[in-house]
Amino acid sequence: MTDYAVDMRQITKKFPLVLANDNVDFTVQQGEIHALVGENGAGKSTLVNILYGLLRPDRGTIRINGQAVRLSDPGDAINLGIGMVHQHFMLIPPFTVAENVVLGQEPSSGGVVDIRQANRIVRELSEQYGLKVDPTARVESLSVGIEQRIEIIKVLYRGAEILILDEPTAVLTPQEVDELFDIMRSLKDQGKTIIFISHKLQEVMAISDAVTVMRRGKVVGTVAIQDTSRQEIATMMVGRQVLFRIQRTPAEPGETVLSVKDVNALDNKNLPALRDISFDIREGEILGIAGVEGNGQSELVEVLTGLRRAQTGKVELNGQVITNYTPRAIRERGTCHIPEDRHRRGLVLDFSVAQNMVLGIHYRAPYIRNMLLDVINFGPIREKAQRLLREFDIRPPDQQNPAGNLSGGNQQKVIVARELDQDPKLLIAAQPTRGIDVGSIEFIHQRLLQARDDRKAVLLISADLEEILSLSDRIAVMYEGQIAGVLDPAEATEARLGLMMTGGGS
Repeated sequence: MTDYAVDMRQITKKFPLVLANDNVDFTVQQGEIHALVGENGAGKSTLVNILYGLLRPDRGTIRINGQAVRLSDPGDAINLGIGMVHQHFMLIPPFTVAENVVLGQEPSSGGVVDIRQANRIVRELSEQYGLKVDPTARVESLSVGIEQRIEIIKVLYRGAEILILDEPTAVLTPQEVDELFDIMRSLKDQGKTIIFISHKLQEVMAISDAVTVMRRGKVVGTVAIQDTSRQEIATMMVGRQVLFRIQRTPAEPGETVLSVKDVNALDNKNLPALRDISFDIREGEILGIAGVEGNGQSELVEVLTGLRRAQTGKVELNGQVITNYTPRAIRERGTCHIPEDRHRRGLVLDFSVAQNMVLGIHYRAPYIRNMLLDVINFGPIREKAQRLLREFDIRPPDQQNPAGNLSGGNQQKVIVARELDQDPKLLIAAQPTRGIDVGSIEFIHQRLLQARDDRKAVLLISADLEEILSLSDRIAVMYEGQIAGVLDPAEATEARLGLMMTGGGS
């Protein structure tokens, strides 16, 4: 038992509508990189939240380095040498790197925060673990990859020997992923233990020593990476064979559906976000837009969906100018939108799943009985919700459940189901499979290709280059608010796209 850095036995955790962890045994050896994978709703997040003290198990025991422990809150976990790097970074942009790292545990001299000492500590940690950051740089000026390094330094500063990395590659370029993996190997070489949560099985195979697979609240198995394959792990996750690259026929594009000409727009700080953006999408094709997040993709989607004003330029849908139309007017003309931020733009978390299934069309028949009085017709809403719950395997299949009670992946499925069900002329899909398991990714990819084959125009914005390469008929790369180049997928590789995404030319 002393070989285990983490030894969790018979962990059980129930929520009102789901048994999230069902007698889970999870062990991690000291000094290894151990991947934890599973479908959305499989229980991974619940398990690591219990390990980090964010949740308490209903039953079960936890040993850290052979010692039985009780974790009441994250403070207990930190004191035991457990650190967690969350998928969504928790940094204060105006602060420097060092100020973010020491926040809450600041070194002091004479009762005053000693910034010089903080800078020295961060510099030493960055050199020791190969993390390469400038302690004096302000976070708001740094790339996403550097921000992630800061989060790792934060947990190391607090003495972490066991690191939980939750979807750490979700917003990184291929080059940044390689750099992160070098850092993880360095941490392992210096005796750290790493729990790596990811949906990207090719990365699990590349970096992990072992992998534990969960399905529907239970552990299916734990295997050494050298003894398994990506296909075998996927099969363990979903209980069937999974296609990683969807077979697709060549596109047969028709008439232009969306035309964007010389569009310029500002970001929330009134700085240029889009600079003379121009492109067309025709019916029956998927245009993929690749790029490191923060290079104008979000502002582009907002302009196209009426959520942000274009300063200059023109947007046409089926030959009609829709520049700066309202979101409802743009939807009425045949545009549907899978937003990148499901909480801010995709769902009303306090509403039921059924209510969320009709957002955006809730004012239309048959979902409203009397338009003047806004009398809701619940029967058709329930019928639609039940059909989509089945079709998209949304768990738990309870249409009255508040959307906020669902896992992130199942929340995403609600949005994808609602938008794909609208039979749009133009589908704008921004990060449509973020936080989704391999089985659901396969299903959604098939639906996006089906939309293309049904003569829809599809704009796909994704930070996942495998997704871009798998689905796109043409690939545009955005860098600093401009189109850096357009490639045929046959000519594109992840390395070439990654270089263009960082301003390295075409």
